[in-house]
Order: sequence, then C-alpha cells, then structure tokens
Amino acid sequence: MSFRIDRNPNPATDAELQEVLANPGFGQHFTDHMVVIDWTKAGGWQDARVVPYGPLTLNPASAVFHYAQEIFEGLKAYRHADGSVHTFRPERNAARFAASARRLALPELPEELFVESLRQLVQIDERWVPEHGKGQSLYLRPFMIANEDFLGVRAAQTVSYFVIASPAGSYFADPTRPVDIWLERELSRAGRGGTGAAKCGGNYAASLLPQQTAYENGCEQVLFLDASEQKYLEELGGMNIVLAFKDGTVATPESDSILASVTNEAILELVAEAGHKVERRRITLDEWREGAAAGEITEAFAVGTAAVIAPIGTLKATDFTIENPPVTLDSLSMRIRAELTGIQNGDVNDTHGWLVKLA
Repeated sequence: MSFRIDRNPNPATDAELQEVLANPGFGQHFTDHMVVIDWTKAGGWQDARVVPYGPLTLNPASAVFHYAQEIFEGLKAYRHADGSVHTFRPERNAARFAASARRLALPELPEELFVESLRQLVQIDERWVPEHGKGQSLYLRPFMIANEDFLGVRAAQTVSYFVIASPAGSYFADPTRPVDIWLERELSRAGRGGTGAAKCGGNYAASLLPQQTAYENGCEQVLFLDASEQKYLEELGGMNIVLAFKDGTVATPESDSILASVTNEAILELVAEAGHKVERRRITLDEWREGAAAGEITEAFAVGTAAVIAPIGTLKATDFTIENPPVTLDSLSMRIRAELTGIQNGDVNDTHGWLVKLA
C-alpha cells in the first residue's frame, strides 16, 4: 500500500525543536506529522497517508467513546552513531497489536503495513529523533480506534489506525535507583478470560485508582495479584516483574491476564544466553516474601519499554514490607540492561537481528 504525503505547512522551527530535545520528558511534545490509515468492513484497509499532526474530529456517537473499542502499542526509534535510525523488534509489536485487535473485535493490521507506517513517519520526521549517546529516543505510539457513528452494541464497521511520535528522555537519570511498589489487594487490573493480555486503554484505566493509592503511600508503581485468588503475582500498572534467585534462576509470572512484554521477552533471552535458567510460571506473593527474607531472592526488577529495567527497592503492603537487596552496575539486571540498551542504540553488536532500520 502506498502512502500519500501531506506535509505540515508549519513545522516546528529549528529553535523550537532544539528547545524540546534539550529536555523532552516523556509524552509531552509531538512531531510535525502523524500516520492515518482507514478501514471499513466493506473495503478493508485503505487511504494510507502521512498528514500534519493535529486534533481529530469525531462524532459524539463514535463507538470508541461508548464501548472503548481501541488498542495501542509503544516502541522506540534510536539514533545510531552513523546517523541512521533503527527500531527494536517491531514485528513483535505488530504481532501483539494484532492479538489485541482480535480480542477487542477490531481488524488486524498486517505486519508489513504496521512496520511501514513507522518507517513513513520516522522518515518524514527524522529530525525529531534525538542524537546518539544521550540516552534519548523517539517514542512511537501506534493506536487504533473504532470510529463508526452508531450506538448499537456490536463491533464497529469503520476504524482508523494512527501513529504519532514523541521525543523521549531517559526514564530514570540513575538506572540503579530502586523504585518502591505498592501492593494492591482489593482491586484487580484484569481477570481470567478478560482483556488483560490485550494492550487496551481499559486495562490502564482500571489501574489508575490503585496507582493513586500507591502515590499516597510513597510508591511509584502498583503491583496487582490475580483476580480470583489474590495470591499470585500478575504485573505492575504498566510493567512486567522479574525475580532473580540465588541459585541463578530468573522467573517471571505467567498468566493469561498479563500483557506480554516485547522488552521482557528480549531480556529473558539475554538472561538465558548468559547461562541462567529462565522460568515463566505462576509465582505466589508468599514465595517472594519468604524468598527475600531468606536471601534466596537476590533481585527484583520491573521491565517495560519506557524504563527498560528498573530495580524494585521495597514492596509495601498494609501489613508487611518486602525489602529487596540493593543493586549495583554489576548486578544481573543492570548488566542485562546495559547489553539490551547497547543493542538498541547500536553500541553492541546485534547478533539476534532484532533491529530494523527506519531511516
């Protein structure tokens, strides 16, 4: 499918862009353009285009407002030392996007069209990709919404797919700084057979009230347990969790209500290549609590696209606290983080074929 290009007549000036890139933050500033592709039940995917970034015009009866039929993805583009721009394993994000679409009764976007939409946006807005070596990137946000103007409860017959982009600074100035986690024991993010494994806004909306409670208790993230028994670890509000054991085993919770992480998948692959046994299994809260107290669990860390790896310092609950050992740059999590970010930024040889050149 060819893309029609409609260039922004008023792009950011060089001075405005340099001001943004000097302190991009996360998700606060957006590039000059965005991608749009439409879909109808009768005609399929059509009218792929790159247009000026700007507001959307939607009918108040649009299905996305009433039935939350929408999904999204998140991945990054990295500037390499030679000036080229690459992204990391976009085919895995494309597969997850398709899986989310199936669960939300939305049309599946072909992988090649997903990747090409990223390439089209990055090529036209390449000047927004931060310089190599600054720990920054261009965050890419593909998303899909049902936009049929109809209030009946059924899958929408018209849909639009978009990609927007935002320069992103380093999530944590000090990657070894531990984050504190609040244990949510009353509310659930998702349950068995629900939409937990899909990347849709409703799952994040369900996490916002518990996240507020976490903030009130001096924590930066919230940990959810399984919805049925409230005893098994699930995931954080927006990240997966990983535990490292004294015997060299590394484990991450497994459940059909956890969103699979492209970053976690790569991290566990690198961990296995480093000689560690990797387990994807159900993990109880008691196992973490007792293992940390006995010194059997040596590291606990959170994993996601934004932060890559963040060590967990303390898990706080209303009736107990788990104190995790401090990490250093030589800790397993930090060594793997350095290897993965090195691959992403082109400073470590990509022997896996994970990088895809966009510009």
